[in-house]
Amino acid sequence: MEEEQDKSSQIRTFIRDTITVLVVAAVIILVLQFVIQKFVVEGSSMNFTLHDGQQLLVNKIGYKFHEPERGDIIVFHPPSEIDEDDFIKRIIGLPGEKVVIANGKVIIHKADGSLMELDEPYITRPANRDYEGEIIPEGEYFVMGDNRVNSSDSRTGWTLKEEDIIGKAWISVWPIGDWGLIANHDYEQENG
Repeated sequence: MEEEQDKSSQIRTFIRDTITVLVVAAVIILVLQFVIQKFVVEGSSMNFTLHDGQQLLVNKIGYKFHEPERGDIIVFHPPSEIDEDDFIKRIIGLPGEKVVIANGKVIIHKADGSLMELDEPYITRPANRDYEGEIIPEGEYFVMGDNRVNSSDSRTGWTLKEEDIIGKAWISVWPIGDWGLIANHDYEQENG
């Protein structure tokens, strides 16, 4: 009789442990599918903020609760005319604004008519060509790589549709020496 109870107890423990493992696995799969995504930086367009081969986790749900902001480093699907894998760039211009680059300085013509020169301490080599863009359409963003002399970005004539944004670069996980939160620049705070 006692042997049967031990066997029954072992079966219940096995079933409980199996269910626990399956539930934990399901939660991990859901998190990986809908909340975060691994991304590997390819190329030098974000040097020296991020570098080739660096592995990041991307927050895929943050923009469901708030709008993308200037300075955010984002991962996105490139425009359909660009046959490449996902890109990583920094948001520079917001809907209703116009981006101008003069003598290596980025100037934002804001929707309210004011001008804002971006302080970009993360730039080591500024843009080597002047640029005068168009008004950014509603629901779209102007993005640029931090390596301004070697980046395929909105300066080539496209803006990024909000629905093509996968998420915000969140944590660097590899190499170990780069581990930590990704620094997104807050221009609004420095400009009041």
